[in-house]
Amino acid sequence: MKSFKRILLLIVIALGIAIYYNYPKLNILAGYSAKNTASSVFLAGRSLEFTDANDNNFSPINVTSDEINIEEKSATGSVYGLLKRKAVYREGLGAVLITNDFDITKPQPIPKRSTPDNNTPFPYGNADHKDTIFSNIDYKKLNETIDTIFNDRNQTRSVIVAYKDKIIAEKYDTGFTKESKQLGWSMTKSITGTLFGILKCQGKIDIQQSNLFPEWENDERKKITIHNLLQMNSGLEWEEDYNTISDVTKMLFLEKDMTKVQINKPLVGKPNETWNYSSGTTNLLSGILRTKFNTQQEYLDFWYSALIDKIGMNSMIVETDMSNHYVGSSYAWATTRDWAKFGLLYLHNGEWNGEHLFDKDWVDYATKPTPTSDGSYGAQIWLNAGGKFPDAPKNMYSFNGYKGQNVFILPDQDLVVVRTGLTKNADVNSLLKGIVNSIKH
Repeated sequence: MKSFKRILLLIVIALGIAIYYNYPKLNILAGYSAKNTASSVFLAGRSLEFTDANDNNFSPINVTSDEINIEEKSATGSVYGLLKRKAVYREGLGAVLITNDFDITKPQPIPKRSTPDNNTPFPYGNADHKDTIFSNIDYKKLNETIDTIFNDRNQTRSVIVAYKDKIIAEKYDTGFTKESKQLGWSMTKSITGTLFGILKCQGKIDIQQSNLFPEWENDERKKITIHNLLQMNSGLEWEEDYNTISDVTKMLFLEKDMTKVQINKPLVGKPNETWNYSSGTTNLLSGILRTKFNTQQEYLDFWYSALIDKIGMNSMIVETDMSNHYVGSSYAWATTRDWAKFGLLYLHNGEWNGEHLFDKDWVDYATKPTPTSDGSYGAQIWLNAGGKFPDAPKNMYSFNGYKGQNVFILPDQDLVVVRTGLTKNADVNSLLKGIVNSIKH
């Protein structure tokens, strides 16, 4: 009996040590699962069963279990019952991971939204347009190309091809439709960056502004400009790794105010000479946007009135953190058609239905390769100047997100291609090649 008790005690001690050292990881795993579940169920309208079987069914997230509270509109994620995290859904603000001291009953300002135009055809409204048959398109080849990206390995959820403002191909995986909201992940960064372009066009911001934060005024960080942040070229320390306990996972799943995380990071390089992809930088930019408005309400409204609802992306919701700042790095949800509208805005050089939201100079700036990025990045926009997609035009650029969310803009071909899914390993290069080759110019 004494031997048994000793063994039991050793097991308990070993388990305690394992929990202690793995607690931060468990915290993030449960947090991811809770947040993703709350957004999927209450924002995107999917079932808990579908979410667990698809969106949360990958290692190591699949060790978690999830529960939802329909009345409270909350989701709880747990890891082996050892640790639990909770996320709540707030109408107009999306889902947010909360801490125990977060008051879910406290009223929060909610962005004002405009009424959707469901009568005008796409892209300027939400109605279906009449089919337009272009004589220079090989539709058989186009559709065969798109079919190849839909299989279990690619886990593609939707594809849209828009040519000359008309949808010439559109396909959805089983369980998804044109009404299904898709999480853009880091495509949200391009939304955030575009807001700076709009403010610049309005003469309300100087992207060469430095001395951005009091915390930076006594060291070399005072030289960092908004321009450097937009290009991810500030020289600030940041680790962007979704597979470990890194700066980005701690920010997304532990922080109350995500706009402040990178403020306290030191320089590890020189501004304009040290490109480093950073979600912390984009949320820093979201915080800078907040300083341009007198009230939280104005800040919340601006994202929709100046851009999102302005171009009819009425399905889009950009989620906020516990401090009610937009998570501009990662959390915009929208239908595939609305993501396509965003691409068309850039294809039109900032003009939308006769109104200029920004000008071509901004497009040229945002798609100019950042120093030391090897031609891969502009200002919150990915580039193909370095030939990442060898069979696509070099002047193609894109909004890209985790697990293979893409909006590709091909200016010379008058094309926008949107692909959403659950894996970045799909052969997107062949998809783009096939689409371009199906159109004779």
